[in-house]
Amino acid sequence: MGDASTNGRPETVEIPPETGVPVPGLEEAGLLLDVDGPVATVTLNRPERRNAMTFATWRGLAAIGRSLPAEVRVVVLRGAGPSFSAGIDLGMFSGEGGGLPDGSDPEAADRFIAELQEGYTWLRRPDLVTVAAVHGHAIGAGFQLALSCDIRVVADDAKFCMKEPALGLVPDLTGTKPLVEIAGIGRALELCLTARTVPADEAARIGLAETLVPRDGLDAAVRDLVGALLAVDAGASAATKRLLRQAAGNTLEQQSAAERREQIGRLRDLSAR
Repeated sequence: MGDASTNGRPETVEIPPETGVPVPGLEEAGLLLDVDGPVATVTLNRPERRNAMTFATWRGLAAIGRSLPAEVRVVVLRGAGPSFSAGIDLGMFSGEGGGLPDGSDPEAADRFIAELQEGYTWLRRPDLVTVAAVHGHAIGAGFQLALSCDIRVVADDAKFCMKEPALGLVPDLTGTKPLVEIAGIGRALELCLTARTVPADEAARIGLAETLVPRDGLDAAVRDLVGALLAVDAGASAATKRLLRQAAGNTLEQQSAAERREQIGRLRDLSAR
């Protein structure tokens, strides 16, 4: 399957092999990237479509993950305009975006979806702490993008919805695992199979939001969080994220051993300073 396109513009976003800096193309993918020392801000920037996502958006997110400078420690994802993201651009169902795979070639479809998932999986990297600043609608792919981040700071006007089953699809952008881990299997089933909208206050009650703030306080809350995250030793932060990410799948014995390994590494690093 060839690359989709929007208004005749190529959707592929390539990274120069030596510079590691995104080439022009992110803007056409509906993305902005600002890197300020240890902080990278990724903005979904299709406000006229409420930041609805296309194949180009997901490929652009993957390209950003591959290109971040080594000094970046915190990544903030936000949406321009009235919403975080309205989810998949429905124009792709009508062929405007180049068409979805029809599943007749399972191996090709698997590769296609895996390529798009890369735009989400890098957000779990242990060397980064990723923060979703969510306001307005976070639907489907937008909801899954927020779930892919380590921490969600949510404005009181936010609304979450896992829309894919209502469209005859499944959530396939890595969102099912964190949703079950956060909300539990029963709540995850209810949210997905009814595709109902979850308001911000409920999202906070069931753990989808770590912090709930007034809409006009969202930017300040994110700035304060980023400052606190950067105040922690980078090596300790990465080691702790590794431990916490694997904890649910480990036995107590396995997790205790992992803690020992990480602590030995930290002691070695501290003694070498």
